[in-house]
Order: sequence, then C-alpha cells, then structure tokens
Amino acid sequence: MSRSRFDSLEQEVFLSLWRTYDRLRALEDELFAQFDLTAQQYNVLRILRSERPRGVATLTLAERLISRAPDVTRMLDKLARRGLIARERQTDDRRIVEVAITEAGLELLGQIAAPLRACHTRQLGHLSEDQLRQLADLLRAARRPHEPPDSVWR
Repeated sequence: MSRSRFDSLEQEVFLSLWRTYDRLRALEDELFAQFDLTAQQYNVLRILRSERPRGVATLTLAERLISRAPDVTRMLDKLARRGLIARERQTDDRRIVEVAITEAGLELLGQIAAPLRACHTRQLGHLSEDQLRQLADLLRAARRPHEPPDSVWR
C-alpha cells in the first residue's frame, strides 16, 4: 500500500495552492524587478489609479492590499521618493494621511501594462476561458469564509 505525501485532501490542495502561487509569483517578480517595483508596490499604484483623482487614506489603502504588508509606511516612502505617489495630511484631522498617484505613477503603470498582460498570459494562458472561470469561482469559494464581510474580494 502506498502512503500519501499528504495528511489530508485539504493539505494537498493548500500545498498545491502555495506551490502554484510560488511558481506564478516568480514570473511576476521578474517582470516587476525590471521596473524597480515589488508586486505590493504595483498593487498600491493600481489601487490609487482606480481612485483617481481622489486620494486614499493610508489605513484604507493598507486594508485594500491583496496581501498584508508589514510596513505600508516604508513602502509608501519608497514610492514617494520616486515621485510615483503624493501624500497629504488632512487639515481637519492631522492623523489622516491621504495618498494619491502622480502623473509619473500613471506613466509607469502605462509602461507596465502590456508586459504585465503578457506575463499573465505566460502564467495562465494555457488554460481555457472556461477553466479560468472555474478556477476563479473555486478560489473565491475557498476564500469567502475567511474574508471580512465588506471585502471587495468576497
């Protein structure tokens, strides 16, 4: 009798998700490195672009990131030094700092757009549209009980 490498089907699926994430993320990290960005920094710029011309409060931005970032402030500092974002402290509540994307940030996203689409095709283009929809639905179902009720990812 052969012994399974996994303790349960759930463990096999979880480890498979982790391994898949690692393989797909490596391709994306390689792309972002060409633009001196991390995936998290790209995600910040993407979120800020979607809110343009409004800014986003730093805490709200941190909540909207795809994965938790341990030091959002440091990440924003790096983007600000490059002129990709601007920060402004609110006059009515000095504790709130709003972050907005700059023209330079928008230009960088424009430069990244086509290579990123090509990267996503390289990552998942071997799957049919039906398979991609099924995968998206299954991942959403697996994630749903672990998302906050107001999450955009539910």
